[in-house]
Amino acid sequence: MLDTAIPSKVDISDKRLLRSFAYMGGKWCAASDGATFNVTDPANGAFLGEVAQMTAADATLAVDGAQAAFAGWSMTLPQERSAILRKWFDLMLAHKEDLARIMVLEQGKPISEARGEIDYAASFVEFYAEEAKRPNIEGVTSHLHDAEVELWLEPVGVVALITPWNFPSAMLTRKAAAALAAGATVVAHPSQETPFSALALAELAERAGVPAGVFNVVTGNAPTIVEPWTQDTRVRALSFTGSTEVGRLLYGQCAGTVKKLVMELGGHAPVIVFADANLDEAVDEVMKAKWATSGQDCLGANRIYVERPVYDAFTARFAEATKALTVGRGMDDPDIGPLMNARAVAKQEEHVADAIEKGAKLVTGGKRLAQGDLFYAPTILTDVPDDAAIMREETFGPVAAITHFDTEDEVITRANDTEYGLVAYVHATDPRRIYRLSRALQYGMVAVNRTKVTGAPIPFGGTKQSGLGREGARRGMEEFMEIKYVCRDWA
Repeated sequence: MLDTAIPSKVDISDKRLLRSFAYMGGKWCAASDGATFNVTDPANGAFLGEVAQMTAADATLAVDGAQAAFAGWSMTLPQERSAILRKWFDLMLAHKEDLARIMVLEQGKPISEARGEIDYAASFVEFYAEEAKRPNIEGVTSHLHDAEVELWLEPVGVVALITPWNFPSAMLTRKAAAALAAGATVVAHPSQETPFSALALAELAERAGVPAGVFNVVTGNAPTIVEPWTQDTRVRALSFTGSTEVGRLLYGQCAGTVKKLVMELGGHAPVIVFADANLDEAVDEVMKAKWATSGQDCLGANRIYVERPVYDAFTARFAEATKALTVGRGMDDPDIGPLMNARAVAKQEEHVADAIEKGAKLVTGGKRLAQGDLFYAPTILTDVPDDAAIMREETFGPVAAITHFDTEDEVITRANDTEYGLVAYVHATDPRRIYRLSRALQYGMVAVNRTKVTGAPIPFGGTKQSGLGREGARRGMEEFMEIKYVCRDWA
């Protein structure tokens, strides 16, 4: 197998970004047993290339390299780490179009969304290039005579990062840039469905001057790669973005080695539209919240609650806008692209059938499309009862479930009645109501009269079973650091 994977006919300017080997210890490595797996285009099932399917022993070798590199990287001056991260950021922007095209091929999202994700991914590298210079010794008023007390922030060691397929670049840089800025070293496992984006970022990290062993990308089957990391005492922290179900498994696997955990897990975001909201703006924002990434987003709107006086008007306008959405291959820049795999399509069908059986009304969509096996029509269900599966489970696809409510207290109770707590959306104009909702909703993030809230400077994360810890902001870097207390006697 050559270390070039995607066919040369693909319109990519820099073919060296197309890597099919894992990146370990500063080298591009085939699997020790020679095994590979195939990556396909979700838009049409076309074969994109083979990627090294690393073994459990290979995963441990990656930790060996990261552990060996840790002493040198952790002692590198913060300004030097900052300069390397800044170079990585510059290279990402210089190769933005190639990175976006690679993402579209393996993930399927519209090219404009892919370009936006590269900007988003690069923003974390830029942010942490600056934050790398800022951890300081903190002086504390001593409680002892003749003693001086200090708190030091020190990198935790080797950290393992497990990233998902829906944001294959941004979820890696959000974690990795924070860890590298902190002085930790990284072993990363990208989703088996979207490895090329991570490998392209590893190529650019190498060009930026990240030393050998500091940043490693290990491709292959997730349980094979990740389980050795959960059991390895040298891996001191693990950061995972994915389903709550898998998060629970990793939580248990890491217990024996008492790792620091950062987990961004499932979401089941409620959208609450009050009668006093600006209805046109609310419809526009809910369109964004529902259909971005073809609905395959942990922040995606799952349950749309509309106050009864504006329920009919809202659903009519939302349906009209939804019917106008375009569907197609990502390179054609539609509104909606393919879903990631057959399981995702089957889940849409199951949720729609269950909701209709329980009394919901199908307004539009509700079927597969002729564009390909993984295309599902943007779908609206109204009058969806609370006991429908779609109101209890994360849909992760282009199906919108709408229902009505009558009182503020009622909708707060219904919105909070879930194991998830990542983000909630509120549309209203009464400032007192906005304050009450912002306080009462049991979510890590609340968006008021808007959809986009994420970004490098904010601490991203949820409550309940939507996760642990925070990513982004200074707190995201501190997740990969430990506090050391130093007490010196000057007597």
